[in-house]
Amino acid sequence: MFRRLSSLKVSRMRGFSALVQTKALVNGNWIDSSNRQTFEVKNPANGEVIGNVPDMTVEDAQQAIDAAKQAYESKEWRALTAKDRSNMLKKWHSLIEEHAQEIAEIMTAESGKPINESKGEVVYGNAFVEWFAEEARRIYGEIVPSGQPNREVIVMKQPIGVAALITPWNFPLAMITRKAGAALAAGCTVVVKPSEDTPLTALAVAKLAEQAGIPKGVINVVTTKKAAPIGELFCKSPDVRGISFTGSTQVGKLLFRNSADGIKRVCLELGGNAPFIVFDSANVDKAVDGAMASKFRNCGQTCVSANRFFVQEGVYDKFVTKLKERVEALKIGDGKCGDVQIGPLINQMQYDKVSGFVEDARNKKANIIVGGKGLQEVGDLFYAPTIVTDVPTSAHIYTEEVFGPVVSIIKFKDEAEAVQKANDTKRGLAGYFYSENLQQVFRVAKRLEVGMVGVNEGIISAPEAPFGGVKESGVGREGSSHGIDDYVDIKYICMGNLKYD
Repeated sequence: MFRRLSSLKVSRMRGFSALVQTKALVNGNWIDSSNRQTFEVKNPANGEVIGNVPDMTVEDAQQAIDAAKQAYESKEWRALTAKDRSNMLKKWHSLIEEHAQEIAEIMTAESGKPINESKGEVVYGNAFVEWFAEEARRIYGEIVPSGQPNREVIVMKQPIGVAALITPWNFPLAMITRKAGAALAAGCTVVVKPSEDTPLTALAVAKLAEQAGIPKGVINVVTTKKAAPIGELFCKSPDVRGISFTGSTQVGKLLFRNSADGIKRVCLELGGNAPFIVFDSANVDKAVDGAMASKFRNCGQTCVSANRFFVQEGVYDKFVTKLKERVEALKIGDGKCGDVQIGPLINQMQYDKVSGFVEDARNKKANIIVGGKGLQEVGDLFYAPTIVTDVPTSAHIYTEEVFGPVVSIIKFKDEAEAVQKANDTKRGLAGYFYSENLQQVFRVAKRLEVGMVGVNEGIISAPEAPFGGVKESGVGREGSSHGIDDYVDIKYICMGNLKYD
C-alpha cells in the first residue's frame, strides 16, 4: 500500500544558525518576553524540540504597537517616497531569495511539510514581496472632472497606519509576506503575531527584513502562546487601524466582533469547504492530477484544499480507481527526505480532528476504500491518506473543513445537482471543477458561490490574482492590485474658488 519512509532525526539547525532567532523583534531590538517565559517549538515529524522562543505578554505586544506607531509617524518611514519603499522591499526579496534553502529547512523542521513543498512556498511567498515592491509605485490617485466651475476634485490614497497581522502555521512565510508586503508598500507599519507552531520562519524572514534596511519598528514580531488576549489587544487598541487574519472562521468572527467598536479595517481569510466537481465531460486523468495537487499539498492542511469531491455517474468508477492508485503510491515520512510527499499533521489537536472525522464517517456507514487510520509506526502525528466514498450529508467530512489528507467522494447525476450541493455550505473560499464543455465552464464558474474558481486546475494561488472568499470565508482580498486596498484610506480633496482667467 503506502510507501513509508522512516522518520529522520532533524539536526539542531546546523548550517543555517544565523537565521534561527530565539528572541522576538520589537522596535529593532531582539528581546525576550518581559516575564522571561519561553515556549518550545517542536518538529511534528518526530516531536524533537528544535528551538525556544519568547512567550510574550499583552504588555510586550503593547510595546510592539507603540513601536509601530512611532515608526509610522517618523520621517524614516512615513516621509519615504513610494520608490524608496519599493527599493527596500526589493532588497528584502533578494535576501529571501538568497537564503531560500535555509528558510525552507527551518520551515520543514517546524511545520513538517515536505522539503520540496517548503522550497516551493519560499518562491511563492517571496513572489508577494516582489509583487508589492512593484505595486508600491502604482498606488494611484485620481483627478475627477468637477460638476462646478472653478473647482477641482482630487482623490488620493494614504496609508491607514499600524496594521496587526495574525498568521497561521500552514504557510508560515507566504501568509506573512502576502500581508506585510501589501502593508509596507502602502506605507503602513506592522505587528506580526505568527502561529505558536511555526514562529521560527517568521523570525527568520524578519531578520532578513532588518538586513534589507527596513527601519526599526516598521516590522515587529510578537511570539506567544497567549493568542486570545493579544488578539483582543489588537482589536481594541486605538493605535491599530487594521487587522489582517488568516485562520478559522470561528476566530475570524471573534476578531470581527471585537474590532467593531474601533471601526477598524478588517481583512479576514477564513476557512473553506471547497467543492471539487468532475463532470462527465472532464478529462479524467487531468482531474486526478488536479485532485492530488489540491488535496494532498501540505498533507491537506491548506485553506483552499478540495474538501468535497462530487463526481458524475459516467466517470465515477474511472475517477475513483485512478485516484486510489495515485493515493496508494504516495510516499510518507519525515519531510526532510527529498522524495517524501506526505508529512505529519501539525499537532495532536489536528490529528484528533482528522481521525475523529473519519471515524464519524465510518460510523455513519460511509465506505473507506483506502487509509482511514493513523501511522504510528511512522510517527505519532502521521495519518494515512484516505479516500471515503458513499459519504452521507450528515458526516463531519461533508459539512466541515477537514484540513487533512482525506478525500470524501459523492456521486451526482447532473449539473444542477452538482452546483446545488457545491453551494450547500456557509463557506465560500475556493471551488474547482473539471469539464471540457466550454458552455458548461462558463455556466458553472458563474454559479459557484466562492471567491476563487479553479477550472481544470488544482493550484490557483498566484501573487497577481486576488485571494479571498465570500459568505463565511471572509472579507477583503490579498494579492493582486486589490491587496493594497485594505491598507489605504481614500481621501477626497475639494479645491474651490480657483481662478482660470
